[in-house]
Amino acid sequence: MVLVVVMGVSGAGKTTVGSRLAAKLGWKFYDADDYHSPENKKKMAEGIALNDEDRIPWLCALHDILRREHLSRQDAVLACSALKKMYRHILVSGASAIESSHPEQPRENPALQILFVHLDGSVDTIAGRLEKRRGHFMPPELLKSQFDTLEPPRTPENCITVSLEKSLPEVVLEIEHAIFSG
Repeated sequence: MVLVVVMGVSGAGKTTVGSRLAAKLGWKFYDADDYHSPENKKKMAEGIALNDEDRIPWLCALHDILRREHLSRQDAVLACSALKKMYRHILVSGASAIESSHPEQPRENPALQILFVHLDGSVDTIAGRLEKRRGHFMPPELLKSQFDTLEPPRTPENCITVSLEKSLPEVVLEIEHAIFSG
């Protein structure tokens, strides 16, 4: 049973990559944007960046979805920004991550084993993608705040980084290889 979180800043292609990967593998797919509260969507649409207080209930709800899939032995892919290490820790451990006085220390028995796939691209590349996107509540003006918040995943987190300079099929293949060879 495998849980994958495709992460990165807005416009990195999380939904495109995550949904393509899930479809190719026959796994369930979830888009974290579908679980934002109306208040969060309104803030972002108004050009106001979300803070930790806005994101924590959303992340806990996403953890609950991943936990449910884990308990049902269902492979799943979640597209989620997961910009900070603390946010990824909440996805792994749920609300207990917030209560932990040392969130940077891995727990002996983490609630979930998740592979974090960081879609990494330049500000210019991603800004170009955002300019072409229509009908999304996240305006391109908030891209800088996303990069300012981003804490790229590093060891000991279970993660890989995939360059957005590659084509979509190449990105999906690289993730597949990481899943089945690691």
